Amino acid sequence: MCGGEVLFEDLDFPSDDRSLFYDSSTPIARLQGDITWRRPQEICQSPALFPDSINQAHAKQGLLGDCWFLCASTFLLKNKHLLNRVLPPDQPQWGDSRYKGSFQFSFWQQGHWTEVIIDDRLPCINSTLCFSRCHSPTAFWVALLEKAYAKLHGSYERLWAGQVSEALVDLTGGLAEHWSVTEFGSEEEQTTEQNSDQSKRRRLDLNLLYPVKDDCVLSCSTHNSAGGECETGQYHALTVMEWLDVQIVSGSQVRLLRIRNPWGRCCWGGSWSESGTGWSSVEARCASELQARVDKGDFWLDEAEFMCHFDDVTVGYPVSEEGLLKSIYTGTLLRHSHQLSGRWMKEHSAGGNRNSSSYGTNPKFWLKVCETGEVLVSLLQHRKWRSSGKYAQSALEDSRNTKHQHFQAIALHMWKVEKKRFNLSRMLNKPPLASTHCHTYEREVVLHGQLEPGYYLLIPSTYKPGAESHFLIRVFSSSSTSLSALKSPAPSLPVPTDGEWETTYFQGSWVEGTTAGGSRNFLSHWQNPCFPFTAGDNAPAGTTGANVRVTLQQSRPDTDLLPIGFHIYKVPEGASVQTLSKDEDPVASCIPHCYTQDVSLTCCLPPGAYTIVPSTYQPDCSANFTLSLSRRIHRKVVKSQERLGKAIQEVSHISVMQS
Repeated sequence: MCGGEVLFEDLDFPSDDRSLFYDSSTPIARLQGDITWRRPQEICQSPALFPDSINQAHAKQGLLGDCWFLCASTFLLKNKHLLNRVLPPDQPQWGDSRYKGSFQFSFWQQGHWTEVIIDDRLPCINSTLCFSRCHSPTAFWVALLEKAYAKLHGSYERLWAGQVSEALVDLTGGLAEHWSVTEFGSEEEQTTEQNSDQSKRRRLDLNLLYPVKDDCVLSCSTHNSAGGECETGQYHALTVMEWLDVQIVSGSQVRLLRIRNPWGRCCWGGSWSESGTGWSSVEARCASELQARVDKGDFWLDEAEFMCHFDDVTVGYPVSEEGLLKSIYTGTLLRHSHQLSGRWMKEHSAGGNRNSSSYGTNPKFWLKVCETGEVLVSLLQHRKWRSSGKYAQSALEDSRNTKHQHFQAIALHMWKVEKKRFNLSRMLNKPPLASTHCHTYEREVVLHGQLEPGYYLLIPSTYKPGAESHFLIRVFSSSSTSLSALKSPAPSLPVPTDGEWETTYFQGSWVEGTTAGGSRNFLSHWQNPCFPFTAGDNAPAGTTGANVRVTLQQSRPDTDLLPIGFHIYKVPEGASVQTLSKDEDPVASCIPHCYTQDVSLTCCLPPGAYTIVPSTYQPDCSANFTLSLSRRIHRKVVKSQERLGKAIQEVSHISVMQS
């Protein structure tokens, strides 16, 4: 209670096992029955979001295996403008008369910032937070952020194991890349990679990152154990807090990196540990200063040790206060950005990889570069979820592919196109100008390069033909660019095969403000184009009506479809379409309006005059369309025994004009 008012309790993410567990497949399942939920004022006397010391604000991992998320959250402490985007400032806290027991967060999801509101009841064991917390026992921003992120995913258990890159993008709206620390293992692997038109994952070069060393985020991970400690398990992520070149006594330099373990304790015993031999090679005053920077969970190591003991790194792009991305390659602000959504649909636009004959059916995008500049193109796929409620989500299970059940294996290829009109099959037979690493089960892959002015064709693909998913194409560039979806050839209209039919085609347009009237829910419905026809005028005696097939096909790319449908109205004898009552009920309808390339309806109509009214669901949606009307023709069957006759010999006749 606060001021006599009941504190907010989030019914969408309740304080019980539904919010903790998904399928009880992780070690936290052992906690069932032991967890209680407490608000911060029930945990300590003077709770606050942030402590006075920044070091005390860092995350300390609890019983949940979400080191990947905590490494990304460290970036927020270095960038207040990003922190304020995720956790809006000036929210009422404990002790404030406006405090109601709720907090608001925002996460970047699939191209947009999504608001998540939670109550501040937190999971505890014996009155102590059991999951992530700040090093300060009275600061709660980490625990609340973790809860909001868990709500976004559907449960705390859904945060067990993940990629630092995913969390970085969700917290910043920017980009992150995976880089390899080690070389490729076998000579055969290297040869295979070199012969491929795919570029291999970039190998870490800290010198390359020098322009943004103080702005970017660097996280390192190991698939075994760091420093010989086996308790890290099979995967553990840590944060590179800083790195610098230090003068040693011999006159040369050594590069040192300060690493933070989200466990909050040191797990390192190398040459630069507290009592390591490395410090003897550095001037005493410098050594003392560097060792003083070490806080709980921190340790120093040199570049050679780093390259030896870690497997890969995640590099997060800096984001300026204006929300602009900064290149990790050059430090350049990428002032221009675009994004378009798309979808791989089975039997329509899920063409698979370049070895598949259906590759050319994948969605295609035009990238126009107006002047030479640095360009980044990312392909981000949506996680495969089954949604149950606004936030609660559960992953689609695939018994054949449990390791990669959340994502498809994806890649992105780019070709330089000399003219906007080109032969697609001939183009796809050429090597691409650039491509991402071979199809990989990652949420996002990134292309980078300096591009000259001109047109570029982008084709995102899954490895398996027919694999379905939604995706987002994003472009960041230093110079002016434009991004648009390439209109794919529309699927051919259905050809009736049962009997003899006559088909008529009509071309039409919905134009905003004039002929885009929308569905029957709107008074403007009758502004839509109308297509009159007659039915049954040649129907034989004794038949009840005429068989009619109507197909409406919109002329838009499958990445930007409108919901379409149509109605068929009877026109009374002697009347016209213009005199029809606006309340007239249709005799047949192809609804509900659907986001598809075409919709179709087959029906039997009594003889008479009719009109077809095609529409989008909402008014003022502009698009071109094709309407096909197929009518069954009743003709007397004539049996024929015609056979193929002799070939006709062509005779050439030359006329000579007499002078």
